[in-house]
Amino acid sequence: MASEDPSWQQWHSAETPIRIGISACLLGEEVRYDGRHKHDRYLTQTLGQGLDWAPVCPEVGVGMGVPRPPIRLVQDAGTGDRLIDPVTEKDHTAAMATYSKRQVAELKSKGLDGFVFKRSSPSCGMEHVKVWAAKGLPAHRHGVGHFAQHVMANMPHLPVEDEARLSDPRIRDNFIERVFCHNRWHVLNRRRMSRKRLAAFHSAHQLLLRSHDEAAHRTLGRLITEPSTHPDRVLFLAYEELFNDTLKKQATVPKHAKVMRHITSQLGSGFDSGRKRTILASIDDYRAGLLPLTVPLTLIRCEAETRDTDYTRGQLYLEPHPKELMLRNHA
Repeated sequence: MASEDPSWQQWHSAETPIRIGISACLLGEEVRYDGRHKHDRYLTQTLGQGLDWAPVCPEVGVGMGVPRPPIRLVQDAGTGDRLIDPVTEKDHTAAMATYSKRQVAELKSKGLDGFVFKRSSPSCGMEHVKVWAAKGLPAHRHGVGHFAQHVMANMPHLPVEDEARLSDPRIRDNFIERVFCHNRWHVLNRRRMSRKRLAAFHSAHQLLLRSHDEAAHRTLGRLITEPSTHPDRVLFLAYEELFNDTLKKQATVPKHAKVMRHITSQLGSGFDSGRKRTILASIDDYRAGLLPLTVPLTLIRCEAETRDTDYTRGQLYLEPHPKELMLRNHA
């Protein structure tokens, strides 16, 4: 390849570290209501390699003690779900809103590339949080933690997950892929965005985008190539929004298989028929669930490096994040 660095490294910078916000209890901090933690060793020992964590405990942040009574989301027909201490009946809703506004501003200044929330937490849960019944209203599990709401509303492009969802290999791969893409966008802006640099950014992500949504990939390409009467800033914002929305869509097994077959067809003439059959057979086995994604991708990457073709050179689809994370070994 044109560079000995893995393709993902070429778009990153030590000056712009990959930083992920996280509920502090998941790092082992004893900040839970019962004075304990929920240390997730997979996050700290595997996914945490090369990442900077930005731990937050909103409940401690608003002044609740450790230990403390577990707070609840309680329905209020007039103002929405409220954060209530069931022992003292103290309402923490306003305090949490004030804290969240300040904390989100601080997190933005740190340049976050993602956030891992604590599942089911009335402050940090991103979905399916229990909401306790109020008079005349039924209980349900469709709530969202108050702090998590503030983060997601004020940083709409930020990749977010909870630790339970990250146990799913495909969700985990998608999350980290989006985190690394988010960081590359940060780096691009830090290096002073231009139409030329945006075109290079899009070119490096083309195959990755195709594995998520072929139609959106084409739309993004038109944004880059077609003449525009809009100011550059409008173009960059439009690209950023569609780019992030595209990556939110799951890259499925059939989509991966289609992209890998396409790459194989583009590796040029003189392709040894035996090696080509091996690659195509591995793609079929992956599609049938007999092989993980990393097997056909490794074969394709080796062939692409040998040939050093213009089509595959620098394509982030072939290595979107460090192989040490082993994310595609299980996808």
